[in-house]
Amino acid sequence: MADKIILRNPDSGLQASAYLGFSWTTLFFGSFPALFRGDFLTFVGTFVVYFILALCSYGTLAFIASLIWAFLYNKYHARKLIERGYRIQLGDPQAERAMRVWNIS
Repeated sequence: MADKIILRNPDSGLQASAYLGFSWTTLFFGSFPALFRGDFLTFVGTFVVYFILALCSYGTLAFIASLIWAFLYNKYHARKLIERGYRIQLGDPQAERAMRVWNIS
């Protein structure tokens, strides 16, 4: 199970959640966690890639791609939030580990 990390945008005061570890929701639900997290372009991109791979290989390559993406998506989502100005809350118990994993100084 992935650990929840709280990120806050200092300019707007908005708070977002990022997760550290394997994305089980991405494995089971494919592109839809990106849509639910408000990442529409990633949803469309992964949906199209999964669809094309599924057509070409009767679903085998789409399954392999979704397994690989489940390992990568949480880190990708966190990086996108950080690029948009969100910062890790330093009082969070998982903050140090997240900073190491995400290569943030």
